[in-house]
Amino acid sequence: MKISENILYVGVNDHKIDLFEGQYKVPNGMAYNSYVIIDEKIAVMDTVDRSFTAEWLENIKKALGEKKPDYLVVQHMEPDHSASIADFMETYPEAVVVSNAKSFNMMKNFFGNDYAERKIAVGEKDTLNLGKHELHFVAAPMVHWPEVIMTYESTEKIVFSADAFGKFGANDIEEDWACEARRYYFGIVGKFGMQVQNVLKKLSAFDIKTICPLHGPVLSENLGYYLNLYDIWSSYKTESEGVFIAYTSVYGNTRNAAKLLEEKLKEKGCPKVAIADLARDDMAEAVEDAFRYGKIVLATTTYNGDIFPFMREFINNLTERNFQNKTVALIENGSWAATAANVMKRMLEKSKNITYTETSVKIMSALSDANKAEIEALADELCK
Repeated sequence: MKISENILYVGVNDHKIDLFEGQYKVPNGMAYNSYVIIDEKIAVMDTVDRSFTAEWLENIKKALGEKKPDYLVVQHMEPDHSASIADFMETYPEAVVVSNAKSFNMMKNFFGNDYAERKIAVGEKDTLNLGKHELHFVAAPMVHWPEVIMTYESTEKIVFSADAFGKFGANDIEEDWACEARRYYFGIVGKFGMQVQNVLKKLSAFDIKTICPLHGPVLSENLGYYLNLYDIWSSYKTESEGVFIAYTSVYGNTRNAAKLLEEKLKEKGCPKVAIADLARDDMAEAVEDAFRYGKIVLATTTYNGDIFPFMREFINNLTERNFQNKTVALIENGSWAATAANVMKRMLEKSKNITYTETSVKIMSALSDANKAEIEALADELCK
């Protein structure tokens, strides 16, 4: 695939994978992206997952013909992008690897070799001239590993953005970008909003026409849309006005409360209502929706003097990703010791700018008429 006349895509699609990073469901697979810049000097941008080394090397060979790459630029050392470094360096013994000091330390750990005789160490604002193309390196620590760099190619105005602007899903599958990019962002990068904001400020100094991420499609149209979403996500702003209800239920009574609230919110014209059963639905999608919407309802049972395990896992997923700037409503259920609301509040104590609704719901076993009235009142408050 051509990005331009002199920049080619040489990545691969993975339809064998079931769980990305051992935890994220990826029914449409994954893409491991790599690019080749052909000039007086030839640079390959990143490698691919170990399972696809042979296919990737063949893609490079097809792209270059009789030519040989001069440089391998390593922007990120996570194995889905770095695992083929050693094979590349063996295949092309004249090539030089370009990265930063932290990456070379990691190469030593991964491969037992930091390529001391065949490396160029770069840092913030360093450049590498290929002829007509010039690479400008941008430090992007903790987006989402400490060694990450991005690269701006100034002639064609392309940002090679490492994992930023990536998404779940192989590139030979057509699907909505935002849904899987949002799930990817909050699952993998979401903790590091401040660091993403820092990089966005750096990138704003460049005239960007194309974004080439390490996962997902190349972005070349309506870039303001993607940049704006990344700004919203990384500053923990509300992306969509609406309410997200996350619940767990043992015997169905807490589910009944959550479903009744969903029904009442829709009756009252709430702009958007999403709901998830945390025991059955994809946890990563629930985390995505919790960050997407401005208002969230947590409904769960008291369990072993604590809260139901899937709700505990869910809230832990939120707080470790800097959950903040939300309106939160609580629904608790306890047949003989309803303590879930207090437990959830304690878990959210370190989250910034959390506003609790005036209305809360305390169920003692099954929904009572008083509970139904409370849910009506809660729906009114959430729809304001």
